[in-house]
Amino acid sequence: MTDTPVDEMSFETAMAELEKVLGQLERGDVALEESIALYERGAVLKKRCEEKLKEAEEKVAAITLDGDGNAVGLKPVEGL
Repeated sequence: MTDTPVDEMSFETAMAELEKVLGQLERGDVALEESIALYERGAVLKKRCEEKLKEAEEKVAAITLDGDGNAVGLKPVEGL
């Protein structure tokens, strides 16, 4: 696991770590207590990925297009 706090991770970093966590859980070769800790870590990483995806979706939704479909600017998005 990385030393970076989850709330500071990029989408890609959080997803890569989540994949590692899932791999460990799927193999089933970890003790019960470690499995619980991995599951909890995975839940936090999943939430971070969902947050970063939502931010990206909001940014894409804020792009304004001209009549020809070309990006011309951004609409203000509340909270960003």
